[in-house]
Amino acid sequence: RCPPPPPPHGALPAPARASFTHLPVKVIPSHAFEGLRDAFIIEISQSDSLERIEVSAFDSLPTLSEILILNTKNLLHIEDGAFRNLPKLKYLSICNTGIRQFPDLTQIFSLEAHFILELCDNLRMTIIPQNAFQGMNNESLTLKLYKNGFEDIHSHAFNGTKLNQLILKDNKNLRRIHNDALRGATGPDVLDISSTALESLPSYGLEAIQVLNATSSYSLKRLPPLHKFSSLLEAVLTYPSHCCAFRNLRTEKQNLLLSIFDNFSKECESTMRKLTNEMLDDSNNTSLWSAERNTHPFATDDESSPYSYSTIFDDSEMAGFDFEYDFCQPKVLTCTPEPDAFNPCEDILGYSFLRVLIWFINILAIAGNFTVLLVLLTSHYKLTVPRFLMCNLSFADFCMGLYLLLIASVDAQTSGQYYNHAIDWQTGSGCSTAGFFTVFASELSVYTLTVITVERWHTITYAMQLDRKLRLRHAVPIMLAGWLFSIGIAVLPLVGVSSYMKVSICLPMDIETSLSQAYILLILVLNVVAFIVICACYIKIYIAVQNPELVAANKDTKVAKRMAILIFTDFTCMAPISFFAISAAFKVPLITVTNSKILLVLFYPVNSCANPFLYAIFTKAFRRDFFLLMSKLGCCKSRAELYRMNYFSAYNSNCKNGGAATAPPKASQAFLLLSALEK
Repeated sequence: RCPPPPPPHGALPAPARASFTHLPVKVIPSHAFEGLRDAFIIEISQSDSLERIEVSAFDSLPTLSEILILNTKNLLHIEDGAFRNLPKLKYLSICNTGIRQFPDLTQIFSLEAHFILELCDNLRMTIIPQNAFQGMNNESLTLKLYKNGFEDIHSHAFNGTKLNQLILKDNKNLRRIHNDALRGATGPDVLDISSTALESLPSYGLEAIQVLNATSSYSLKRLPPLHKFSSLLEAVLTYPSHCCAFRNLRTEKQNLLLSIFDNFSKECESTMRKLTNEMLDDSNNTSLWSAERNTHPFATDDESSPYSYSTIFDDSEMAGFDFEYDFCQPKVLTCTPEPDAFNPCEDILGYSFLRVLIWFINILAIAGNFTVLLVLLTSHYKLTVPRFLMCNLSFADFCMGLYLLLIASVDAQTSGQYYNHAIDWQTGSGCSTAGFFTVFASELSVYTLTVITVERWHTITYAMQLDRKLRLRHAVPIMLAGWLFSIGIAVLPLVGVSSYMKVSICLPMDIETSLSQAYILLILVLNVVAFIVICACYIKIYIAVQNPELVAANKDTKVAKRMAILIFTDFTCMAPISFFAISAAFKVPLITVTNSKILLVLFYPVNSCANPFLYAIFTKAFRRDFFLLMSKLGCCKSRAELYRMNYFSAYNSNCKNGGAATAPPKASQAFLLLSALEK
């Protein structure tokens, strides 16, 4: 190749900017631009024919400061050493190309400070290899590596660099940065990983970061240990819970400055007091204010002034200390988005006493209901309607116990660090499972309680009409409808109607849409209606049998007490929850999420704990079945035999007097009621 002829005398010098658009060539050969040694900017763009840039294409161009290679979609390969010996280069942009391998930038040897490398829209480039930027520049460096096809950044990828900004945003497929990717690098001060698929940050090299931007990084659910961010001043994150980690975090530098500032204030106060005393003692001595520097109390020469900074601070304290205005106003770390009312900065249960109490409650609910299920399902007696309904109720309350156990277990595992587990928990299958369990259990329990109460009322009201007696073939479809209803209600938040992800306790508290609001109100209204039905049935039952002439007073009182207990437990469970939930559903919350956790532990599971005792364990029929079961296991045989004898005695008595029973209807109803309440 012949060198270009020198320009004739009086000709204009080489252009400061050389732009090459729509190049018809496929290859840019070696030393292609040696005739542009005085150019400042070389731009290659809109060249669909270009496929390759050869070695030394940009070589030894002493004045070149910018290279732009843009919109060359068919450019597949930039050979190693294509960029060489470019001491003045301070901006290199390679965007919207088809290159598959990371270009060799290690022979640029730029001497410019604030070098900027921009790689963008190179969708076929999948990795950043080791030492990718070593030798490119020894001064401060900004890397804008956005909207590429990066999937992985290798170990020591940024080795040998002094990073000012590292911009990795919009690399949608970037899932991994090796833990040692920043090893050997200084910085970065700014790290932007917005809109990436990263699941974790590297464990090394985060100490210098002052600004962290991680918006729309939905896969980044856990942060490294907080001490890694020792210089962080600003964090813009995806999840509010992550900001809880930084709420009280101060950088090491801030703590040092605050310590020095406190020492500085005390020493200055002492010094000024000493000066004031000397001035008062020598008030007539005008030489104190003489023009000689060595007698001036505020002389700046450390050797001549007795009050120099060196007398206040040690050399180690003064090293690297800049006297700036904002020294007196230390910066505090800022983090967005701020935690909201639904996700305050606290553990799942918030209060310490709830963390202890919930274990007693869930164990009681699980053990009580499991015992009832075991006894009823293993009993050799005929499965009656009350037994069938009690099995359904116990299963529902058992599921509520499982929900409480799940919440308590996760709270224990994440205690003190919930902010680092919040996203995994609330967006994962665990919280969805817990939410499904609690809504299903709650609705099935309320439904079954209502059916049990209506069945008791029906038994008393139509005691003399055997043809209207509720039989198992009637109860099964009734409960099947209840199961389908409860499952349907519990599934709706999983398909977008409200959500279990809104709060850490996995209740459907999302009322952002009208449909979600209607869903919450429907559940609450149905629960209130069920409570009213239960109360009405028990009142009607009590009125039906309250006849002093026919029923003994002590039995009347016993009936009233038993009913009062049943209604009171239902009221205790439903009233507080319904009151505060309805107000919140209308977007007028009267209680915070933190305080609502008290309701969750103290009131929400009341029925689940009380039902197995009130409806089963405290009844004679259950005690009989329990001791008969224990006798099969070799325990309590004498007690079981006693129950067996009493049962057959009562059965024989019924058989003998069955045809001659002439008791008044009201008395029969009273005894039936007592029997029903004992089932």
